[in-house]
Amino acid sequence: MRARGFVPPVLVGGGAVERYTLSAVSTGDFDIVTARQEEFEQEVQRLGFTKPGAPGHTPLGWLHPELMLGFEVVSSLLLDGAADRDRVVLVDLGADGRAAIILIENMIADRMGQFASGAAPAMLDQAKKLFGLHADVDLDYMDARMRHESAGEYGIEDLRD
Repeated sequence: MRARGFVPPVLVGGGAVERYTLSAVSTGDFDIVTARQEEFEQEVQRLGFTKPGAPGHTPLGWLHPELMLGFEVVSSLLLDGAADRDRVVLVDLGADGRAAIILIENMIADRMGQFASGAAPAMLDQAKKLFGLHADVDLDYMDARMRHESAGEYGIEDLRD
């Protein structure tokens, strides 16, 4: 995408959690944020990903038939525009280039927001695992993002046992 002159897509969701927990939490698919979904999907098709489907079924994601890896474009804006796009982490993939991944502080804040909604109680455990593995976070930024995502209900103190 960068070679085509576009801002790189960003890995978010469970795939980012898996990376940040070194696979202590695993996922079955990868969520992607990109403002250039059509161009991104052209690139992944070129890499062998397909959009599986059956009659009457509209697939949301893409799957690589050999690798059995899937992904879905979930948004065009990082955390609906609330996260600082300049704070993504670039991961060196060697000869394959670099990949952009959501900042750990934003990932923790996202998990706390999902927990606060009441729809995803397991997200508190994920947020605590992420926080426990990353002592070098920007506490002020993360606390502000957590309070934003949880409508002021949760902050850093809720991650500490």
